[in-house]
Amino acid sequence: MKFTKMHGAGNDYVYVNCFEETVENPSEVAIKVSNRNFGIGSDGLILIMPSDKADVRMRMFNSDGSESEMCGNGIRCVAKYAFDHGIVDKKEITAETGAGILTLQLFTGSDNKVELVRVNMGKPRLTKQEIPMLGEPVDGKTVSQPLNILHTTFNITTVSMGNPHCVIFVDDVENFQVEKYGPLIENHDIFPRRTNVEFVQIISRSEVRQRTWERGAGETLACGTGASAVCVAGVLNGLTEKKILNHLSGGDLELEWAEDGHLYMTGPATEVFSGEIAL
Repeated sequence: MKFTKMHGAGNDYVYVNCFEETVENPSEVAIKVSNRNFGIGSDGLILIMPSDKADVRMRMFNSDGSESEMCGNGIRCVAKYAFDHGIVDKKEITAETGAGILTLQLFTGSDNKVELVRVNMGKPRLTKQEIPMLGEPVDGKTVSQPLNILHTTFNITTVSMGNPHCVIFVDDVENFQVEKYGPLIENHDIFPRRTNVEFVQIISRSEVRQRTWERGAGETLACGTGASAVCVAGVLNGLTEKKILNHLSGGDLELEWAEDGHLYMTGPATEVFSGEIAL
């Protein structure tokens, strides 16, 4: 199988051009290629596919083989690959995902390669039913509500950006025990499809620092949908403005919850290397 390794702010995936390649059993392939000792090493597998609804289609599989609806860092890399490798020849494209069809603006450098991508992530979904999350009322929001984990109470805010997120604001994110609490919240009974978890420290009303426990992958260096959810959660809790700079472990993302109700994310996309692997 031919592949290309790419990352968005350190959130790295193995990408396969399914305009040319066929991937059988992508869940099994994701587990194999993601292994950082015996495979290529990545947070998962992303397939770049033809679409009858958009310019390209993205399917995304976590390192544990589970399929996710959407990946914000991944979709930027899909857009870069599609432009740089000639699948598309325009700087505003559409991409079909499990979270719907997204519009992306591409910004190229002097070599006419894509460096930054601005993604219209759509409108955040806030009701328990949309997350999904158990509890009444199903059409109610969860903003700074208590959740008890190991005799510790966290105030959680939940947001769906096409995939579920649980945002928790903490005083010192660098020293927070993400590995301890992340998996317990990810797999908590109130989240029937599990959840991504963002631990966030407020720097100012326009700047935050985020660490991510990603559903099906563990702690990752960045999460674009998670950064988007953090922007929304900050506004809902009265902690941040609608436009912020988010410092993730692997780099920075710019987020804006715009007047049209849509969330816009801007960040880098980087191609690392290409190769072949025997499956």
